[in-house]
Amino acid sequence: MRRTITTLAAAAAATLALAGCGASGGGEEVGSEGDDGVTTLTVGVSPVPHGQILEFVRDNLAEDAGIDLEIVSYDDYALPNRALVDGELDANYFQHQPYFDSEVESQGYELEHLPGVHIEPFALYSNTVTDIADLPDGATIGINNDPSNQGRALDLLAQADLLTLDDSVDVVSATVGDIADNPHDFEFIEADAASLARTLDDVDASVINGNYAIEAGLSPVEDGLIYEAGADNPYANFLAVRAGDETNDAIVALDELLHSDQTRQFIADTWADGSVVAVD
Repeated sequence: MRRTITTLAAAAAATLALAGCGASGGGEEVGSEGDDGVTTLTVGVSPVPHGQILEFVRDNLAEDAGIDLEIVSYDDYALPNRALVDGELDANYFQHQPYFDSEVESQGYELEHLPGVHIEPFALYSNTVTDIADLPDGATIGINNDPSNQGRALDLLAQADLLTLDDSVDVVSATVGDIADNPHDFEFIEADAASLARTLDDVDASVINGNYAIEAGLSPVEDGLIYEAGADNPYANFLAVRAGDETNDAIVALDELLHSDQTRQFIADTWADGSVVAVD
């Protein structure tokens, strides 16, 4: 049993005036403009799927928009925002709104973001059972220890009636301490999100972040016991920049390319199983 739980043409970007692309927006220079008029942007990403999407844009769309992309991959969520604030990056593309908000609040970062590009549905995976009804009482459930994503994982389980969350708590900020009812006496094993796919054999099941599931060859639709739906999902991933740079011509052009019909089609073709879904 599997249960579902809850254009901009690239050519238009070529018409944008990029004369101000090297101008300072958020206190650091945004990109660097060469003698040929091409602006180089350095963008930090998670390798999958963000890096793959940006590589498609770089190889197929960016040249016509007068942009050259340098892509820097990060495996640690804590690094891309710091690198952006420090001026090592012109933008990053790896995070969703709750994580972004928690970073801005906790670290005091002066950042802004552009509209959501894609969603990577969370899912509950298991190497021992194929139906949530077969999860035994007292099962060990792996769950990420990231505050901005733990509530998302718990909400997935709550919507499948596996637990009940305290209704006075905002789901986005919920933690295992906010579980009001745990009828199956599940034991929650909190771990770094990147480790959950690697340690799936050590637990009865794990809620795994979409990008790490993809890296491990897992599909939420094909392999998940339960999984998030893409519609009305608040966890869309987007391009983030230093405050003031969101109107920079090169940044706007890159964001338009990420929302182009060509990029949407690339996402649909590459992840036809629904493990990555373009935002409507």
